[in-house]
Formats: sequence, C-alpha cells, structure tokens
Amino acid sequence: MDTLLIFKALSNEKRLLILQWLKNPKENFIQPQHLTQHEHFDGGVCVGNIQKKAGLAQSVISGYLDMMQKAGLLESKRIGKWTYYRRNEKVIQEFANFIKKEL
Repeated sequence: MDTLLIFKALSNEKRLLILQWLKNPKENFIQPQHLTQHEHFDGGVCVGNIQKKAGLAQSVISGYLDMMQKAGLLESKRIGKWTYYRRNEKVIQEFANFIKKEL
C-alpha cells in the first residue's frame, strides 16, 4: 500500500466523491446495462455512468480513475468495449487501519 499515492488521490474533491459513490453503487448509479448474465463484476460501474454523475469530461474521469487505480483504491475490469470500476475494499481497509494507528 502506497499511502502517499492514496492521500494524493483523495486530495481531489471529485475523486473522493467517486470513491464515496462507489461505496453504494446500486444507490448512486444506473445499473450496468452492458453486461450479460455470463459477465459480471460485482459492484462495478461503467466509466460512462461515473462520468455522467460527475459531470466532467470522460478524459478527465478516465485520468481520475487511473490515478485511483494506481493508488490501489479501485479495481477495474474490461468487458467488451466498456471498462467497469469498483472499490478495492482490502486496500481501503488497510488505509483506514493505517490512519487509525499512525495518525
């Protein structure tokens, strides 16, 4: 876990909001319409749906999601021509434990 990268990723209000929205994807996003019954990525949200909710250009959102994934906060899966993102709960929990113990 790279705590500095995580702090940097969370230092932007929209990136923090995205992480919060992804905590409850069923409440915050339209459900995946591109997935068949054989394709699944539990808790995953299509980049386009994240972009619509954030109200920013897709290139900006893609950069934000990439940064958050490099920090370990998100996982992604490509299904067809769409990319889905979800929270990496293991890293988020490790980060929460770090803050509790070290700060």
